[in-house]
Amino acid sequence: MPQPPISRRQLLAAGALGALGLCTSACTGGDADAPVTGTGSKANGTTGSAVEGTQTGSAPISAPAQPADAVSRLLSTMTLEQKVAQLFIVTPEQLTGADVATIAGPITAEALARIPVGGLCYFGRNIAGTQQLRDLLAGTQELARGVGAGIGAFLSVDEEGGPLVARVANSGYFDVPRFPNMIEIGATGDEGRAAEVGRTIGGYLRDIGFNLDFAPDADVLTNPANPVIGPRSFGSDAQVVARMVAAETAALMDAGVAPCAKHFPGHGDTAGDSHTGGVLTERGADEIRACELEPFRAAIAADIPFIMAGHIETPNFAADGLPATLSPYMLTDILRGELGFTGVIVSDSFSMGAITQRFPADDAAVRFLVAGGDIVLMPSDLELAYRGVLEAVATGVLTEDRIDGSARRVLAVKERLGLIA
Repeated sequence: MPQPPISRRQLLAAGALGALGLCTSACTGGDADAPVTGTGSKANGTTGSAVEGTQTGSAPISAPAQPADAVSRLLSTMTLEQKVAQLFIVTPEQLTGADVATIAGPITAEALARIPVGGLCYFGRNIAGTQQLRDLLAGTQELARGVGAGIGAFLSVDEEGGPLVARVANSGYFDVPRFPNMIEIGATGDEGRAAEVGRTIGGYLRDIGFNLDFAPDADVLTNPANPVIGPRSFGSDAQVVARMVAAETAALMDAGVAPCAKHFPGHGDTAGDSHTGGVLTERGADEIRACELEPFRAAIAADIPFIMAGHIETPNFAADGLPATLSPYMLTDILRGELGFTGVIVSDSFSMGAITQRFPADDAAVRFLVAGGDIVLMPSDLELAYRGVLEAVATGVLTEDRIDGSARRVLAVKERLGLIA
């Protein structure tokens, strides 16, 4: 049964607001008619058969009011291992080792007991039917609440809308409204259409059991030949994209699903695909501030709880030779400091070539947290990344206070989503 929606005010209480005005500058780009070959913002997994044995029953998510110090009290009871585990969102296959996970059974329970991760991310391969998906999500949520510190999990999906990235709508199993590419929504100039996208998608995702959507796409399409974003973007005008992103953000939150704007600092200019290797933008600091950052300012002003950092190098901005996901300048100085974002910074998939070709899983995870990030998404090796973060604390590369800061931000959003008992 659907639960009452989480409000923008509630998410504001979770520390998601950085009140900054929108820039008045806009940027121009080419026509967005180039074909898109990318299939989403995460790396694809393998296929096979499910290995779980039995399904668990439904476990509805409630959203009781919590005392103001509930997060602090919970954090004080958690072990370091539990706090670090909250800083990972992985696929069910990465968690369990299954070829394809379609049920939540004993293997999932055992894996969560070993590493009670902060969340799971699901793809089309995990969807085999309407009731199957509901049972998978409800069962996983029940298992997550039964291990570690008893904290519910982020159950996430890429559901941007349109024919390219909509795991549920494009699965063939759910009779839900479908939308055109977001560039067509943006071309109307009517943010009410973007709000309709957020309201509709948020409504059916929450009804099924998801609580986190990796949307909206906040990229400004300044390069029409972009191979991975293309018509997923609301367009080439930064102000139009900003209005659409703010409208969809608010609508998703009103529907009860946490949105995540992506891919900071902007993937719309890149000529490469970070799924397969490193990408960069040659645009300068002034150009990026006036254009690519504007939709993120709008998302922050709309109280967005998550922003996804992309694996994008900015040699004429950060000039540190690092993708934004590993750059202290981009995450701490710009996103936190300049833009004032106080919510959860989640990485793009750490299984992508832009990361795996240069950094081992443990090194990448530690670098991301040192840079100022909070949640590592889909590391290429969960065990190695998790142990690497624990080792970094033991050796002083990271402090437990630094881990506490990220865990507190994660738990604050979970409190508002009703994931803390």
